[in-house]
Amino acid sequence: MNESKKLSVSAIKEGTVIDHIPAASLFKVLTILDLESLKSQITFGTNLYSKNLGLKAIIKVSNKFFKDNEINKIALVAPEAKLNIITDYEVVEKKIVQIPENVVGIVKCVNPKCITNHDEIVTRFTVINKSDVALKCHYCEKITDQAQMKILK
Repeated sequence: MNESKKLSVSAIKEGTVIDHIPAASLFKVLTILDLESLKSQITFGTNLYSKNLGLKAIIKVSNKFFKDNEINKIALVAPEAKLNIITDYEVVEKKIVQIPENVVGIVKCVNPKCITNHDEIVTRFTVINKSDVALKCHYCEKITDQAQMKILK
């Protein structure tokens, strides 16, 4: 390939790379992490070839290291995702996102009659299926699946 026609995405000095996001989940991840309000450099690509996923997406975020509750949000919409923590242009840590046993204060209950939708009560779910992502509300016992899931800001 002619070097002048080669495209490249610059490496980040400090920050996080979220890789192995299913292509269809890219914009969900950008939204739930509220990355549109971040002032750091963000680079993302989608519909990239992946042996495991078919098509994947990737997000590079400079000067941002995600907290556990943010990583749990990623796990709920992109359970296959992997995080690479970058320091001085080097990967210093790799994290595989994992859906926790319990999800607290992250997801809205789909039951309009649930007490969490009427009173100032923090939502609480038990994860009943990690492969298809299904959550059972602690208060009303309604099941929320990935298709109906609304992530709280």
